[in-house]
Amino acid sequence: MANKIKIPDVYKKIIVEILRIAVGLVFVFSGFVKAVDPWGSAYKFLDYFTAFHLDFLSFLALPASFALSAFEFTLGICLLVGVYRKITSFLIVLVMAFMTCLTLYLAIANPVSDCGCFGDAIVISNWATFTKNLILLPASIVVFLWHSKMTFLFSKKSRSLVLVFTLIFILGVSSFGYMNLPVFDFRPYKVGNNIRELMEIPEGAETDVFETTFIYEKDGVKQKFTLENYPKEGSGWTFVDTEAKLIKKGYEPAIQGFTITDAEGYEITDEVLNNPDYTFLLIAHKLDKASDSYIEKINEIYDYSQQNGYDFYCLTSSLPHQILEWRESTGAEYPFCTMDDIILKTIVRSNPGLVLIKDGSIINKWSDRNIPSDSMLILPLEETPLGAIPENSDTQKVVFLALILVVPLSVLSFSDWNGRRMERKKKKVNVK
Repeated sequence: MANKIKIPDVYKKIIVEILRIAVGLVFVFSGFVKAVDPWGSAYKFLDYFTAFHLDFLSFLALPASFALSAFEFTLGICLLVGVYRKITSFLIVLVMAFMTCLTLYLAIANPVSDCGCFGDAIVISNWATFTKNLILLPASIVVFLWHSKMTFLFSKKSRSLVLVFTLIFILGVSSFGYMNLPVFDFRPYKVGNNIRELMEIPEGAETDVFETTFIYEKDGVKQKFTLENYPKEGSGWTFVDTEAKLIKKGYEPAIQGFTITDAEGYEITDEVLNNPDYTFLLIAHKLDKASDSYIEKINEIYDYSQQNGYDFYCLTSSLPHQILEWRESTGAEYPFCTMDDIILKTIVRSNPGLVLIKDGSIINKWSDRNIPSDSMLILPLEETPLGAIPENSDTQKVVFLALILVVPLSVLSFSDWNGRRMERKKKKVNVK
């Protein structure tokens, strides 16, 4: 019998350290991008429930969004810092085994367009997601088998604090996104983007390529033909139908289907997007489910827009009777326009939410609880910070959140290390 190949411990350690960092970072990133946009993850859960005919579970979409992002992020952090090494690596293997099977089904059946594993931050095809999982699954198995070789930054006394702090951090990020707007906006409707420009197709861009098939019938038998060999007149074949198969996808603009229709049924998209002045868009994708807690602020914004000559529209996908009910219950005097429900939920997560645009560019966004108060609406927008794109960059936000996470963990790690060092000193003294 051939001798088994024995891998030296030093090589095992190098391999497991590389793999656990790679797997850990993927889990941290996946959990974080879901956590910053809990409503986006909830909408993806609703897509799954619909695809698998589990609509009766729709009430679990938002709690599941919170739970999944926290679970993934916490597993990733625990793997990176080496706490609960055995149980963490085992749970990651279970997650990857389940996700690999699920994404294989998604790739074959295609019930949803993408699995949503990285939220809106990175959208990849179902086959690409399955391929990614095929790489991560064996990597996670190796990490589990050799988990004892992993470096750990915390002792058993401190690991529970690491777990609790990590959960508090990521649930805090999710709660902020739920109560306000996502800390990071990965959608095409982020502040600073120009809607009109993102709707355009560049000159010379590739278009969809289709293969056309012609179906003819002769003597009760149907047969398919192409442009090169379809039957000529008088051959006895009778035309039945045509089929078009997409063989190459062309250029797709980042924003599609952005169409605003007024109460009379006229499209006013160009009128809104080409307005060189400020325009307020109240986004309420479902008025019957919209919060009216801040309706006074909304009405004040409308009065302010009228005083300064700014356009104000409420965009909704609600039915006429629902719009009428909203008018009666809130005293709304602003015009209502209709728009696609999915696009409205993509523009702003809050229901309702407020968007300020100018010449097609998104200047600012607010959730209903953050709508500017009347004390901020004394001067025209041109003379206030509200009329300018905020300067806080995504890089600044990343650094800020990283410090909130890393600094406490670093302090805890140093304190833990120092405590272990002092204990070793005491043992040496006692021995002497």
